[in-house]
Amino acid sequence: MDAPHQFMTAAGADVVVIGAGMVGVACAYYAARAGLTVTVVDRGGVATGTTGAGEGNILVSDKPPGPELTLARHSVELWRELGDTLGAELIELEHKGGLVVAASPAEHAALRAFAASQRATGVEAYEVPADELPDHEPYLARDLVGGVRYPQDMQVHPMLAAAHLLRAARVRVLTGTTVVGVRRDAAGAVRGVLTDRGLLPTTMVVNAAGVWAGEVAALAGVGLPILPRRGFVLVTEALPPLVRHKVYAAGYVANVGRSSGDLEVSPVVEGTRAGTILIGSTRERVGFDRTIPLPALRRLAAGAVRLFPVLGRVSAIRAYRGFRPYSPDHLPMIGADPRVPGLYHAAGHEGAGIGLAPATGHAVAALLTGRLPDVDLRPFAPERHDVHL
Repeated sequence: MDAPHQFMTAAGADVVVIGAGMVGVACAYYAARAGLTVTVVDRGGVATGTTGAGEGNILVSDKPPGPELTLARHSVELWRELGDTLGAELIELEHKGGLVVAASPAEHAALRAFAASQRATGVEAYEVPADELPDHEPYLARDLVGGVRYPQDMQVHPMLAAAHLLRAARVRVLTGTTVVGVRRDAAGAVRGVLTDRGLLPTTMVVNAAGVWAGEVAALAGVGLPILPRRGFVLVTEALPPLVRHKVYAAGYVANVGRSSGDLEVSPVVEGTRAGTILIGSTRERVGFDRTIPLPALRRLAAGAVRLFPVLGRVSAIRAYRGFRPYSPDHLPMIGADPRVPGLYHAAGHEGAGIGLAPATGHAVAALLTGRLPDVDLRPFAPERHDVHL
């Protein structure tokens, strides 16, 4: 019997998760743990979209007080649990901490004020005077005026994490399968997911399709204003250990929060277990343009050398791009869609999807099983950007 007929005669699932990136996988994992039967569908493979192009950031350091920081703090706790459950070594979960540095007195003052506001919410943020920066990062430029250390920041290998989390979930996974429609009944409620290989009966759908979440929402008859925001990462040759933390310039936070479509570049430097150094980050809204302009890479390299002069003698061996799912107010869209009973969204995390995935999945699983999420989801309500098709 061919694949389409297998699908047409297969038993339905309690919930179908569309998207096998880190957010979708986390939704599947926590839903399965809550006792639901789950099918994950992706037109590509596991972690082959934005997740596979990410650096694996798990950050509280870049988020101002507010709903996203609350979500991030919960996610840090869940990542620690996942490290114990899955094996931190297997997913390369590193409690390396973050170090944010300032190059001018004005940047330093803004950074200290920002850190103070975070500390008021429970974030661990420790000021580091200029003369103590070499104790934390011996190869840092010597003319920096100070920094803040964030021990709660972590890094994970995103593709390994997604694969191991999905394996632990023990759910049905259909890769290479394109969703072409969402079946609804006369009352408008979800009754199934149509794919290019057949129908998947279900009464609950989680739209975790990342930069394509708007397209998936449109299949269900609703608008979701999520757009791609392109970014690049440079990768150096393998080196002896040089960078201990995730290190970035104080201007990075401002660039994350900007809504401009123009190219924004702020240096972010971190090492990997393989010895390579990852250099980011850029942001720009250019649709799905897959080109990699040389000027952007030059600015990335220059920013990294500004922080770590030793990198001026190091070769970059490759560069890769990714498309972050951009939301107009920079907050993800998480929760039930009141316009379509049975439709849930978990998308729009931009560059924070890896870090925020466990808290997102945990909250969505609570909604799917009629429980109250641990985090207040009202600021993330999908309908706050009601778009009529």
